[in-house]
Amino acid sequence: MANYGFVIAIREIGPDDWEQFRGIRLRALAEAPHAFSSTYSGWQHAVEARWRSRLADVAYNTLAVDGGIAVGMVSAVDGDPVELISLWVAPDARGRGVGDLLVRTVLGYAGARPTRLNVYPDNAPAIALYRRHGFAELGVVEGELQMEHAR
Repeated sequence: MANYGFVIAIREIGPDDWEQFRGIRLRALAEAPHAFSSTYSGWQHAVEARWRSRLADVAYNTLAVDGGIAVGMVSAVDGDPVELISLWVAPDARGRGVGDLLVRTVLGYAGARPTRLNVYPDNAPAIALYRRHGFAELGVVEGELQMEHAR
């Protein structure tokens, strides 16, 4: 990551961090509705219990934080392979290595286990990010490109 005089911190979050997660997740769904299987309207009026449940049900949830402001997020579902889900970087933080940091964070969490993800085939910036980190294309499944990082 290039050094622009700032430090991006990765912070693991859980159910008690639901309000901060809610804020960035709704920003992501509003800004990039084409990139997620969830929708803004499906989460916009979700109650606290639903947000807490999302964070409790997914094994690994992290935020990329710049000066106390969440500028990115990623989650991982436990398994073999681990599934990388919900990666998003705020538009004003793109090009600063945040996406790379988030992908490396999930790969670190996965350890020796392979890691898979699904991405829409027209999401060229995301596909390029994943390829940079050694993900290979497995094929299109139900309209999504499946990629895997094998250890």
